[in-house]
Amino acid sequence: MELKVVNIEKPADVNVIIGQSHFIKTVEDVYEALFSAVPGIKFGFAFCESSGKRLVRWAGTDEAMTELAKKNALLIGAGHSFVLCLAPGFYPINVLNSLKLVPEIVRLFCATANPVQVIIAETEQGRGILGVVDGGSPLGVEGDEDIAWRKEFLRRIGYKL
Repeated sequence: MELKVVNIEKPADVNVIIGQSHFIKTVEDVYEALFSAVPGIKFGFAFCESSGKRLVRWAGTDEAMTELAKKNALLIGAGHSFVLCLAPGFYPINVLNSLKLVPEIVRLFCATANPVQVIIAETEQGRGILGVVDGGSPLGVEGDEDIAWRKEFLRRIGYKL
């Protein structure tokens, strides 16, 4: 077995969700779940089929996000993995619950706009995702000033009353 690190390629303002599913039906079900959760959402989705033709299956509402999802799915190259790229202005918090209800999805590894590295195990059979590195390590523990900033920020962007 060989361990590899795959750097996800994306602009800083693009959120990415990486997960694992079990059936090509995922492509259509994720499309429907996202479109129902956020009408007008702009996204690209790519799923690595792990048997049969073993193609990257895809769908999306935004050409640039779809191309980005396909590119990163190929870089990861792990069977039954998927990459969802959300266009700037669309956020995981608005779609995660809908994704969790898609029957084919078995795991979500991350949902982030941070730089992401995917840790891959490669064997003679193929590749699997062991986990992800999402952003950087903590530099300390928040103090009173940081708590006040966090609370104000969440209210300013409309996620808390």
